[in-house]
Amino acid sequence: MQIDYAAIDPNTRYKLMSQTVTPRPIAWIVTEDEGVVNIAPFSYFAPLSSEPPVVVVSIGHKKDGSPKDTLANILATKKCTICTVSKEHLVKMHITGSELEKVVSEAEKFDIPTVREAEGYPPMIEGADAALFCDFYQTVDLPGSRTIPVVLEVKSQFVKEGLSDEKLGFVLKNIGRVGWAYHHTDDELTRL
Repeated sequence: MQIDYAAIDPNTRYKLMSQTVTPRPIAWIVTEDEGVVNIAPFSYFAPLSSEPPVVVVSIGHKKDGSPKDTLANILATKKCTICTVSKEHLVKMHITGSELEKVVSEAEKFDIPTVREAEGYPPMIEGADAALFCDFYQTVDLPGSRTIPVVLEVKSQFVKEGLSDEKLGFVLKNIGRVGWAYHHTDDELTRL
């Protein structure tokens, strides 16, 4: 079966893409503006380049059409912290996808402890296996898109003690998305 993307609606395209490009890691993004810590998950997230070291995350809008708090905060402060999600954080990560007023902190509302790890950056989720401390690099203009791809430059990284070896090799057991479902990378495949 061949599907012409020009002949289907955006929701059908999203469904097809999100079930094909899998598993997609979840970027659990922490931003901060005017003392309010915002935490939100995004599954349209991927590494883009290692030179410069950049990742891309696509961020949509609120139901009223205004920018999501994560996007507004990144554009205002030029900083964010991206945390990986492991099994123990699954439920809290999921509820941070709720739409709250900008002045309401998900960290406080959902009792999610954070810790200051990198000076000048928003805190990271306490207990996260890894975190990327990023500066805003650029947005990508996609005419007609309901999301805004945001390119972020990784300035430093946190990896939980005991996960990496002397060559900085490690395997994280992250939560990702497969279609609408969450997926946990429990099984390690054999290297070829």
